[in-house]
Amino acid sequence: MEHHFADCTLDDSRLTLTRDGRAVAVEPKVFDLIHLLVRNSGDLVTRDRMVEEIWGGRIVSESAISACIASARKSVGDDGKAQAVIRTVARRGVMLVAEVSGEATPGAQASAPIAAEAAQRIRFCRSEDGHAIAYAVSGEGPPVLRFGPVSLHDLELEWAYGLHRSWISSMALHTRYLRFDNVGSGQSERALRDLDYETEARDAAAVADAAGFDRFAAVSYSGGCMTALTFAAFYPERLSRLAIVGGYVEGRARRSADAPPDALRAMIGEGWARPESAFARGFATSYFPEGPGEEMREVLRMSQAACPPETMLRNRDAINHATNAHLLDQVRCPVLILHARDDSVHPLSQAQKLAAGIPGAELVVLETANHIPLHGSACWESYNITLAEFLTD
Repeated sequence: MEHHFADCTLDDSRLTLTRDGRAVAVEPKVFDLIHLLVRNSGDLVTRDRMVEEIWGGRIVSESAISACIASARKSVGDDGKAQAVIRTVARRGVMLVAEVSGEATPGAQASAPIAAEAAQRIRFCRSEDGHAIAYAVSGEGPPVLRFGPVSLHDLELEWAYGLHRSWISSMALHTRYLRFDNVGSGQSERALRDLDYETEARDAAAVADAAGFDRFAAVSYSGGCMTALTFAAFYPERLSRLAIVGGYVEGRARRSADAPPDALRAMIGEGWARPESAFARGFATSYFPEGPGEEMREVLRMSQAACPPETMLRNRDAINHATNAHLLDQVRCPVLILHARDDSVHPLSQAQKLAAGIPGAELVVLETANHIPLHGSACWESYNITLAEFLTD
């Protein structure tokens, strides 16, 4: 069904939103909120109903609800001051005040509901040294491979947790999105081996082969840039473009001859094995000082479950002394670097070194202190749109 309001069209059979004839990239929960408001245009939609229908009745912070409403407003060309499309009723909820008309989508039933996401299918392949690597593919479109921070993600928990599921769904709206767990973590074999980025790059190539990815785009997050840049140098014929989010050239031990002791490593040693540890929360807060708190805690819970303390400590030591400076001039594909202006873990100067060293690379500075933008950050929507447009060319 196509729903027309203001200068927008929301198609709930194709799961798309357009404004003035142009596609708008919308996170799944934001899409669901707009759809809920459209179906109840002119009627008050309470916050309790939003929580029930969009978050499945789970406990949700006020900041998460407010951020979702703000993103919905921005997506339909509205804002909190004008409220020409979505109006707030103080302390009660919101309503869609623009006039809505509808028509059946060609080739679809008029009453088609939003399609439920298919169950995630985790598959396995083998690394060169014989370890099992878990991977999963979501969505349809141009192929995109994710290089995540080594040992800090778990395919199953990502699918179960709301924030990570929304990231996956956002990418799957536009791409065929391939994720994998590094050996030693997540759903992959929990083997303890030294962190070597050439080995990690070969593991990524094995995953791409198993998934049928020949030539593809890639996105790296945080320390995943080390593996991604190694892959780009080793397999230039396979990588069409690369986005680097929160990346860096040198580990902290290489940045200064008199670098102080690594406080984050101490936090890992003291608290990684205890889910409610104040040390573990301090580690997460260093990466996400702006929160929101619920999303930050979700990232921490998954990371602790994905990686045992001994692996985390070994990897931390390797990361602190790592460098990719020798690889930068070997990268031949288009590169987009996205980095937080006030990142205190890997400062903006590291992103500037990446951009200066990689031929033709472009840098986009994000207005946040979070190492990676979280839902609720002021830059969340523009970050997602910029990333999706680059990866899908």
